[in-house]
Amino acid sequence: MSNVIPFPARVPHADPEPEIDLMTAVDVAIRDLRDLAQRLRGDSVGQEQAEECLEMLARALANAQAVAG
Repeated sequence: MSNVIPFPARVPHADPEPEIDLMTAVDVAIRDLRDLAQRLRGDSVGQEQAEECLEMLARALANAQAVAG
């Protein structure tokens, strides 16, 4: 079972952050999870969790691209 870590409340900035579309965000998350999975080689549970998340995001991205394309 995984732990859910709540994100802190977002504080508005004087300069708004640039918006990112969902497909780009998922694509970046996939890249980051690949890097994390490689760094977690000694932690089999963490590595498995990262790889499962990576697979889920990759499927979601592929499905979204198929619908959009």
